[in-house]
Amino acid sequence: MQIVSDITELRELRRTWQSSKQQIAFVPTMGNLHNGHLKLVKEAKKHASKVVVSIFVNPLQFGPDEDLDAYPRTIDDDKTSLAALGVDVLFMPRVSDIYSRGLEQQTFVEVPGLSYMICGASRPGHFRGVATIVCKLFNMVQPNMAFFGEKDFQQLQVIKAMVTDLSMNLTIHGVPTEREPDGLAMSSRNSYLNQEQRKIAPALYKLICEMADEIRGGRRDFSILMQEHKEKLASLGFKPDYIDIRSANSLLQPSHEDKALVILGAGFLGKTRIIDNVQLVIE
Repeated sequence: MQIVSDITELRELRRTWQSSKQQIAFVPTMGNLHNGHLKLVKEAKKHASKVVVSIFVNPLQFGPDEDLDAYPRTIDDDKTSLAALGVDVLFMPRVSDIYSRGLEQQTFVEVPGLSYMICGASRPGHFRGVATIVCKLFNMVQPNMAFFGEKDFQQLQVIKAMVTDLSMNLTIHGVPTEREPDGLAMSSRNSYLNQEQRKIAPALYKLICEMADEIRGGRRDFSILMQEHKEKLASLGFKPDYIDIRSANSLLQPSHEDKALVILGAGFLGKTRIIDNVQLVIE
């Protein structure tokens, strides 16, 4: 595995691969890798002869009161895990190379509509930061395809919309969420949870699975259903952010014609924000 931080060196590698018509898969991460990230890498290897993984903790997607400085960094373990999976290149750019004119002067990419709702309403500017860094990384790596986890369902939709709107020549693959044995979605931020919070954390997924079962059983009073389960989440020790039922295709409020739905939930345990979702199809 080659470790590259220089963009020029990365592009030279890219040109070499392109000349031999090799397919390139890309997995962008912020490091502190867990089995969910590694699942993305394994999927990428099934589809392409060359796999590039990036590690970059992106300051542009963190709000002023969020955990940029505290975000867990485990670079030595990350390198070992990626090398064991046969990753071809680990790209670790410097902040000064990514944002050479500083964050305040940075040209940004913003996907309207999708970026402002649900998580975007709770974290203003977050998806602008995500879209900007992913766009920049796509321009640097120039992959044929890229892989993202479905745990961040809204992020996945934002990236798909950006790729379509900007006529990018690559395919986006969503990969199902990797979970702990008790159902908790794997996340780098799970390491923030204390022992008691960790016991409570799977309740979010359990609740939205219960909602999905009720909808499959014919329940359609969505606003009441959402409020009931938001109250349940609070009673279990969470500070709820939202529980929402949306069209899986547009993330808009579902109409009677929408059959593919997604239930999205987020809540805080202490300072740790847990998110999850369940997709379902109704008759």
